[in-house]
Amino acid sequence: MTLLVVGASGFLGAEVCRQAVAAGQRVVGTWHSAAVAVPGVAARRLDVTDRSAVRALLTEVRPDAVVATPYRYDDWTVTADGAAHVAAAAAEVGARLVHLSSDALHGGRPAPYLDDDVPTPVNAYGAAKAAAETAVRAIDPGAALVRTSLIVGEGSKQIQLCRDALAGRATLFTDEVRCPIDVVDLAAAVLELVSSGYAGLLNVAGPDPVSRAELGLLVARRSGLDPVGLNTTTAVAAGVQRPAEVRLDSSRAVGLLRTRLRGVTELLAS
Repeated sequence: MTLLVVGASGFLGAEVCRQAVAAGQRVVGTWHSAAVAVPGVAARRLDVTDRSAVRALLTEVRPDAVVATPYRYDDWTVTADGAAHVAAAAAEVGARLVHLSSDALHGGRPAPYLDDDVPTPVNAYGAAKAAAETAVRAIDPGAALVRTSLIVGEGSKQIQLCRDALAGRATLFTDEVRCPIDVVDLAAAVLELVSSGYAGLLNVAGPDPVSRAELGLLVARRSGLDPVGLNTTTAVAAGVQRPAEVRLDSSRAVGLLRTRLRGVTELLAS
C-alpha cells in the first residue's frame, strides 16, 4: 500500500510515517517549511494552499490512502482551505482519507463532548478547524475525521511549554482542561483507521482530563523538577480567548480500535 502523509515533518505526521515505514508500507510525506527527517520516506515539498499543486502531487503519487494533518494556528488558508484541497484531490484519485481535526473547535463546557457534537468555536483557529471538517465531510462522506486533543510525548510542543513554565519562561492556564494523548498512541490509531472502513467523526484522545497547569505538575514530577516555580494563571485573567473545559469522550474509539489510548497520568508516571 502507498500512504501519503500530508504534513510529514510535523510531530504527529512524522510518527505516522515512522510506524507506517516499520509496517512495510511505501510512504510519501509532504513538507513545507521543515524537511521530512524520517528514514524510508519519499519526501515531497507541498504548499497545501495551492490547489493545483495538491492535485498534481496526488495524481502523480496515486496513494491508496492519505493521512491529512495540515494546519497553521494563525492561518485560515492552510487550516481550512488546505484541508479542502487535500480532500478533493484524494477523492479524485480514489484514496482513503483520514483527516486530523482538533478539540479546539469546541467552546468548552463541564460535560464531555461526544463524537458527533456540533462545533462551537470561540476563536479563529477553532473556526478554521470546524470549516475544514465541513469541507472534508462534504467532499468525501467516507472519510474518517479524527478529533484529538493535546499531543504529548518527548519532543512535543506541549511538554516543552510545561518545561518553559517551570523555568519561568511561559505561563500555563489553570482553567483550560484537555485530554492529552501520546503521539505514539494517536499515530497507531490513525493507521488503524486508514485500514478500516470507518466514516465520520471520531474522538481519539486520552482518558485523563487535566488542566494545562496540572500537566505542568506531571511533567515536573516526571523530570524531577521543583514545581514551586511553575508559572500559572487563568485564561480569563490573561485576556485570552481560548476554549475552557474540553473533555473528549473517546469511548467509541476505545470500542473500535485495538490501540490502547493511555492517559497522561500513566504516560508521565514517575
